[in-house]
Amino acid sequence: MPDPLRDDIRLLGGLLGTILKEAGGQDLLDDVEHLRELTIRAFGDDADALAAAAAHVESLSLDRADHVARAFTCYFHLANLAEEYHRVRVLRARDHELEASVIEETIPRAFNQLASEVGRDEALRRLQELEFRPVLTAHPTEARRRAVSRAIRRIGDLLAERDTLHPAGTALAELDRHLLAEIDVLWRTQPLRPAKPTVIDEVKSAVGVFDQTLFQTFPEVYRRLDDWLLGDEAGRHTPVVRPFVRLGTWIGGDRDGNPNVTSSVTREAAALASDHALAALEGEAFATARKLTVAAGDTPPSDALVGLWNRLRQLSADAAARAQEESPNEPHRAALLVIAERIAATRRRDADLAYATAERLEAELRTVQDSLVAAGAPRLAYGSLQKLIWQVQTFGFHLAELEVRQHSQVHEESLAEIAEKGVNSPDLSDRTREVLDTFRALGYVQNRYGERAARRYIVSFTQAPEHMAAVYQLAELAFPDPDERPVIDAIPLFETFADLEGSVEILEAMLELPQVQERLAANGRKVEVMLGYSDSSKDVGPVAATLALHTAQSRIAEWADRHDIELTLFHGRGGSLGRGGGPANRAVLAQPPHSVAGRFKLTEQGEVILARYGDPAIAMRHIEQVAAATLLASAPSVEKHNAESTARFAELAAALDVASRERFHHLVRSEGFPQWFAQVTPLEEVGMLAIGSRPAKRGLSVNSLDDLRAIPWVFSWSQARINLAGWYGLGTALSSYAASRPDGLEELRAAFREWPLFNTLLDNVEMSIAKTDERIAQMYLRLGDRDDLAQQVLDELRLTREWVLKVTGNHWPLEGRRVLGRAVQLRSPYVDALSLLQVRALRALRTDGASESSQDAAARRERWQHLLLLTVNGVSAGLQNTG
Repeated sequence: MPDPLRDDIRLLGGLLGTILKEAGGQDLLDDVEHLRELTIRAFGDDADALAAAAAHVESLSLDRADHVARAFTCYFHLANLAEEYHRVRVLRARDHELEASVIEETIPRAFNQLASEVGRDEALRRLQELEFRPVLTAHPTEARRRAVSRAIRRIGDLLAERDTLHPAGTALAELDRHLLAEIDVLWRTQPLRPAKPTVIDEVKSAVGVFDQTLFQTFPEVYRRLDDWLLGDEAGRHTPVVRPFVRLGTWIGGDRDGNPNVTSSVTREAAALASDHALAALEGEAFATARKLTVAAGDTPPSDALVGLWNRLRQLSADAAARAQEESPNEPHRAALLVIAERIAATRRRDADLAYATAERLEAELRTVQDSLVAAGAPRLAYGSLQKLIWQVQTFGFHLAELEVRQHSQVHEESLAEIAEKGVNSPDLSDRTREVLDTFRALGYVQNRYGERAARRYIVSFTQAPEHMAAVYQLAELAFPDPDERPVIDAIPLFETFADLEGSVEILEAMLELPQVQERLAANGRKVEVMLGYSDSSKDVGPVAATLALHTAQSRIAEWADRHDIELTLFHGRGGSLGRGGGPANRAVLAQPPHSVAGRFKLTEQGEVILARYGDPAIAMRHIEQVAAATLLASAPSVEKHNAESTARFAELAAALDVASRERFHHLVRSEGFPQWFAQVTPLEEVGMLAIGSRPAKRGLSVNSLDDLRAIPWVFSWSQARINLAGWYGLGTALSSYAASRPDGLEELRAAFREWPLFNTLLDNVEMSIAKTDERIAQMYLRLGDRDDLAQQVLDELRLTREWVLKVTGNHWPLEGRRVLGRAVQLRSPYVDALSLLQVRALRALRTDGASESSQDAAARRERWQHLLLLTVNGVSAGLQNTG
């Protein structure tokens, strides 16, 4: 571990120890330290130490167990914070020391490689057409309360400040006193949410990230790239970079399985996002105006600016008079001040002064900019003013493009009911009325905030072309007058294995719909297709799902090429490895030829939003990495390599697909598997966590995996330290392939070296296995009554670990990624402590008094559930992963 990081963790851990002693006495600190020492010894294969740790946990009173669980959870929050800050520290030092084009995974480096293959002009054209579309979703995977996150952020600010101080002195002592106070707040803050967040709470969390980082970070990415491209001309030349990040959101629009997302919520979500976007633009416009103190004598206004000023005066004589009084003989500043007033009026909905569209605002800003250039002041034109223009282009008046999602079955049933009863019937069900109102909400949002604000409509479980037609039919029923109908781009979402295999046939038929033909004519033949990672993995296992998704992308890209369609594939990737997670930039570079084409769109879910975008430096790095990979993915060398390696290892892929799928189905289709799964993991209890507005399952109980959403499926296996959703079936597939031919192992190793998809798959599985613990997993599996299923899981875990290491050539998981591997190893004993507490709570809930119905028994169960939920929260923090 790097010394600065080690020092930070020791500092924060020591301060936490002080708080524990002050709050709970020396006995609490002794219990925490004793358990910590035992689990560290046990991690070194000391079986007696593990037994002693389990016995120590059993000896704790329920109150003390609660406090110990909270202590380890606080430690993980502080350790995570220290790691995040160290990453920021490294990024900043690297940026100061190295030229952008030599740093791995940056846009300048990708641009240079692309230019060397296709020429600078073509590389520049592709750069200007680049699109990166992160879509924020409210999938319930962020286990921390916002109050806890805010406390952690305050501690982070103090830690960063401490880094700048002299190692001795009164200022350092004062800062450490503040750190102790904030850690005390963290310790005393109830870690569990008292109630589930509402959808609007989730919207507020997302716009909080916009306020905190995104509004300033996106244009900073553009600025750094533009400075590099222009070199000595930077600041004096028209910017080369066009905004390439377009933010999307499902929060307030995704109603698939979430009855809390209604048409009124969608309207409120759009209004809240717009209010934050306009407030941010207003503040930036006023700040830019106040710096633009240039006199007309040296910087004369252009005729166009004079004309703009006259129009502004006519709109509001009062605003113009105030601006002129504040900026005598400073026409550029005066005009920009009134523009800022107009943004404020747009936010207030003052129709006389408000802008009708963001495009109109951009046009007026361009007039000011062009006037400055004509007056010989390009540095002023392309400085803060250009940043403001980039922000308008990126966020508009809507902040993020709100996308609606609904299940195809809901549409089918609504259309059938309308056909039977009539669209205006008072007897229509509430659900069908809500479906129609959703389209009316889309119309309202578009009229209020512009077409870009909400025009995408995603159809979950698209299994027939009729599911696409239903979207347009419902829109026509909601808006009989075509002139009032909103613009809608219906997007199919292919989720299951069978849906992925039949995707091209559905897309072919979709093209015949007249509404689709009309949209293609209007939008330049653009089509978006979404791929679901979560349900496909739960359907056939992680290996077969990965291969099926890759094949589907290749076939869909070929279909788009045949029909001269500009395709955007939308990747519904989760944060966890079992739901398509892992490094997004590496995933981009492993995609099939022509499937990226300079456009990459993905979901950013739950905990991932704060992890990737919560800090400006980390957000910039993430955007750089994904954008660079998106640009590079269409380089001839990359496409050629992906095509050739995919062809070369096609036989291997087919063998892995069949063997892994059979092994996965043999487990999950066993009689009683869903019920056993609920016994050996905290599945039911995960559903009790107040971490999202969306229900954890589709019914009241889990009688089949179809009843279960993908997130708790992954979350529960993660909590049980098994991570089955991320690797199950791979060991059998690798071993059977190696045994089927003399050179099988060498062929697997060659695939790992040469085939990006396989390399990424094994790297992700290696990470997943690194976070498993067989000894702890056995404790969970003993909670069930099916030794046969438990043995299958353990056998496959051992086999997968063995064969992944054989293929990668490593001696232990993540050996080749020393910093990450060491971090996982150092965390594991602390996670083990929480897991022992969780197993104790689960055992009590599964057995002790489970059949009692007395009031005392109910109270005891409630106490055990509270301890269990505390440990779920802590394990999530320790593994840095939920669902």
